[in-house]
Amino acid sequence: MNNVFLKSIVVQHHGSAVGITFYSGLPLLWAFNHLSDFVVHTGVRRDYRGSSGEPQQPHDAEEAEKSLSTLEHLSKHLQRSTRKTHCCSDCGKRFTSSGIKIHQRIHTGEKPYRCDQCGKCFGQSGLLVSHQRIHTGEKPFSCNQCGKCFGQSGGLTVHQRTHTGEKSYICGQCGKRFAASFTLTLHQRTHTGEKPYSCDKCGKSFGQSGLLVSHQRIHTGEKPFSGNQCGKSFSQSETLRVHQRIHTGEKPYSCDQCGKSFTTSRYLTLHQRTHTGEKPYSCDQCGKSFTTSRYLTLHQRTHTGEKPYSCDQCGKSFTTSGSLTLHQRIHTGEKLYSCGQCGKSFTTSSTLTQHQRTHTGEKLYSCGQCGKSFTTSRYLTIHQRRHTGEKPYSCDQCGTRYSDKRPLIKHQKIHT
Repeated sequence: MNNVFLKSIVVQHHGSAVGITFYSGLPLLWAFNHLSDFVVHTGVRRDYRGSSGEPQQPHDAEEAEKSLSTLEHLSKHLQRSTRKTHCCSDCGKRFTSSGIKIHQRIHTGEKPYRCDQCGKCFGQSGLLVSHQRIHTGEKPFSCNQCGKCFGQSGGLTVHQRTHTGEKSYICGQCGKRFAASFTLTLHQRTHTGEKPYSCDKCGKSFGQSGLLVSHQRIHTGEKPFSGNQCGKSFSQSETLRVHQRIHTGEKPYSCDQCGKSFTTSRYLTLHQRTHTGEKPYSCDQCGKSFTTSRYLTLHQRTHTGEKPYSCDQCGKSFTTSGSLTLHQRIHTGEKLYSCGQCGKSFTTSSTLTQHQRTHTGEKLYSCGQCGKSFTTSRYLTIHQRRHTGEKPYSCDQCGTRYSDKRPLIKHQKIHT
């Protein structure tokens, strides 16, 4: 029973008759809340009267008594179901009776809901439903301003903040603001160095569970996400989405300083640091700073000599999976990216972008000391070393140092 009809009710409270009339269609909980002061908390006598004020017949009074009893029981049930009476023995947080079971799976690692397409497991059925939309392509939540669609309501909420500019979450250490709480949590790990997710095969640690899952596919070779235009497969759904923009030409993120557009918000953020000069990630061994944590990780391998990615055809090793992928195209001869003006093909989209600037003459990167401009940030970085005198690349046989990796490679051939 969701709704009831009660005639006028007169409640005797400390000798005074108080009349309350309930009309059909009012929710039970609303009705009960209006009676609770008189009935539940005081335990007063209930006396039922009609609209004329005359006492009701026994049958009518009995029906009213049943209805009121229903209201009381339903309200008590609703209050019990929303009361956080259960305390987690591991972390002390409090939950409802149903919420405690879901929460405890965080501590136990239990993930009873499994995707029948890719095998990924989840602790909540709702998370599985959201995940399955990656495979089906279903995006039921759309932005009413730009029409962009999302598979999850949370994704839509965060997206809408790009229109409003709202960034409610502030980092207490550096003051940086974020549109979502989870983005703030991930950012804070750049300060603490926390990496709670580790690979059980190679021991590598990550700040995000999603990065661990993606990393593990390096060991398994799994690439569950494939494009319907070229058939190319990817280990991450986001990588597939970004790849598909190569076919559509979509670049939804633009720089408000120079107008350059990008396929992802991350690329835009990185680009904007070329204007601000921000390099928030520094190496604790040599003090060198970088614009991204990934560049810092790659740099640190120059100290450790780690090259975890090896080619199964020639055995050559690389510091990044992307470098390995590019290298493997030497064996396959694959060149996916072609210039629309001259038809020349390239193995990477970034190389194509750099090439296209030879047609446009565009030079986005300028030196702050002498004003000289360059087509790529890499050429600018190499140029700036002329001012600083920095030579980070050294020959391991004779110790000769270079400001760029390419002259070092050429030099090393003297020894070999």
